[in-house]
Amino acid sequence: MKLAVVGVTGLVGSVMRDVLTERNFEIDEFLPVASAKSVGKKVTFKDKEYTVIGLEDAVAARPDVAIFSAGGSVSLEWAPRFAAVGTTVIDNSSAWRMDPDKRLVVPEVNGVELTDEDKIIANPNCSTIQMVLALSPLHKAFGIKRLVISTYQSYTGTGVVAVEQYNAEKEGRTAENPAYPHPIFENCLPHCDVFLENDYTKEEMKLVNETRKILGDPDIRITATAVRVPVNGGHSEAVNIEFENPFNIEEVKTLLEDTPGIVVMDNLSDNVYPTPLMAKNKNEVFVGRIRRDESVENGLNLWIVADNLRKGAATNAIQIAELITQKALV
Repeated sequence: MKLAVVGVTGLVGSVMRDVLTERNFEIDEFLPVASAKSVGKKVTFKDKEYTVIGLEDAVAARPDVAIFSAGGSVSLEWAPRFAAVGTTVIDNSSAWRMDPDKRLVVPEVNGVELTDEDKIIANPNCSTIQMVLALSPLHKAFGIKRLVISTYQSYTGTGVVAVEQYNAEKEGRTAENPAYPHPIFENCLPHCDVFLENDYTKEEMKLVNETRKILGDPDIRITATAVRVPVNGGHSEAVNIEFENPFNIEEVKTLLEDTPGIVVMDNLSDNVYPTPLMAKNKNEVFVGRIRRDESVENGLNLWIVADNLRKGAATNAIQIAELITQKALV
């Protein structure tokens, strides 16, 4: 197994190295890849130092798998070039997610659909991944009619520039290159990604479109408000669900408890419910505050939390790599 990580010096790239080590992913040759300005830098992986190489050299090396976390423009240009030499690309950007010819994969939900013809595989948006993992078994059981989503997303999801802005503001300095138009320290911004013509943000529409694609149901009605919050290392979501069919709360809890990758934390008498702080550096998706919405027929409320850099990005991508290796698709 020859594996390349493209964007290895970035925030997600760093976490990918950690997750690959923790999960003991078998690699015969590791290729750390980044943009021209990072070529020649040193990175550490499994206690060994590597020299970062450029994209041209990485393509020439013909890796079996290349995990991309380098932005949409890089993916659009370079993913097809890797695929052309036989590499299976797992892309963490939004570049290929809504391409009708590309799989958008959360392994526990729709990984079974992957074939050896899928040479460019899209990793969903961080907030979508954690949500659909919880929604999938419930949709199969009761049929989701409508979703109302409110997210509380860590500034780490924006990348290194946002982390630098937060740290500068926390220290009382002015950020040299701010990621946001307003302060993020001790603040909340209802502004994740750019605004679109319909007045929703790109992040909000990712939740709409990606959820429908992954669950295979274009008729689910979805609306979302995505908020950036001064939290390090976790996205939280309040998800209101209206089902087509009646449900039992205990059955909902059992379905979630039986879903691989989900941890149910729902014991209110002991104040047990998920928080982003406890989810940090963990690979699972945590679900709590499971309760009936008494204002609508067949309504349910969930609180869903996950580390956005792990299950929301690096871990999900590596789980895809594990899956295609197990299925001998590379």
